[in-house]
Amino acid sequence: MTAREREVLRLIARGLTNFDIAEELGLGVAMVKTHVRRLLDKLDAHDRAQLVIVAYETGLVSAAGRMGPA
Repeated sequence: MTAREREVLRLIARGLTNFDIAEELGLGVAMVKTHVRRLLDKLDAHDRAQLVIVAYETGLVSAAGRMGPA
């Protein structure tokens, strides 16, 4: 997973929409969608909810809402 994909995954886990992620990272919505598709493929996830689970299980984000190590 690339550093950008990790960043997108953290923001998905925080509940941001593709539009919100695009604004936060200064990207186009189409690029965010590309990153989401790549994450779904790489992590063998079926939807964003499964991506959030992976983010928590791997410690990328914590239940306290803080971001884990990069």
